[in-house]
Amino acid sequence: MAISNLTSKAVLLYDEWIKDADPRLEGWPLMSSPFPTTFIIGTYIYFVTSLGPKLMENKKPFELRQIMAFYNFSVVALSLYMTYEFLMSGWATGYSFRCDIVDYSRSPTALRMVRTCWLYYFSKFIELLDTIFFVLRKKNNQVTFLHVFHHSIMPWTWWFGVKFAAGGLGTFHALLNCIVHVVMYTYYGICSLGPAYHKYLWWKKYMTTIQLVQFIMITVHIGQIYIMDDCPYQYPIFMFIIWLYGSMFLVLFLHFWYHAYTKGQRLPKMARNGISKDQ
Repeated sequence: MAISNLTSKAVLLYDEWIKDADPRLEGWPLMSSPFPTTFIIGTYIYFVTSLGPKLMENKKPFELRQIMAFYNFSVVALSLYMTYEFLMSGWATGYSFRCDIVDYSRSPTALRMVRTCWLYYFSKFIELLDTIFFVLRKKNNQVTFLHVFHHSIMPWTWWFGVKFAAGGLGTFHALLNCIVHVVMYTYYGICSLGPAYHKYLWWKKYMTTIQLVQFIMITVHIGQIYIMDDCPYQYPIFMFIIWLYGSMFLVLFLHFWYHAYTKGQRLPKMARNGISKDQ
């Protein structure tokens, strides 16, 4: 009886909460509730941490070089497109880079931002292939907690972002992430072409710097909300989540920077999609 009452209360709370969702997203794929997204992420976590390694235990690693090359350069193209769309739907056409609130109208620009936000959210499912490639190539040492956490938390939190606040200052980190992904996946794509192309990767040493700058910019930009007077951004909780996420990864990358450069330790191999410098 107690469980039944708790369930009923939870359903009522959910129904009350979902009433505030953006009506423009009615009928959009995966946006009816957070449960499809949660199921996909749960399945992904189970596969990459348990089922996948067990299935591959007595099998040879798959050779996926051509598939990964196509995948990486496809992500580059998608990231370029999303960068352009984020710019044209706000960041280069009127946003102030300060207190930019969500435009809930049905103007062409506002709807363009909604479509871009949804596409960015969906792209996070595509990027789950990063980890699946690790598993299929038996690079299980690359399936770290932070890697799986990052790939899991992004689509889950972005479901809420798209559902309630598709636009405004909360999308700045997505714009930066798209720009950085153009650089990163270009690197991974060239890597996947084979050793003959590694001579073109002289700029590898700047990869960590680029990511470090990204997290600094995200943290500083989102941190403005705490010093601005009367910013009417509709969902301050999202700002706190973005600030927390950006700060956490900023600390992690600063730690990496310190040990790799300041202390003069050997730079760890850049590995992604099961590819490293010696492959």
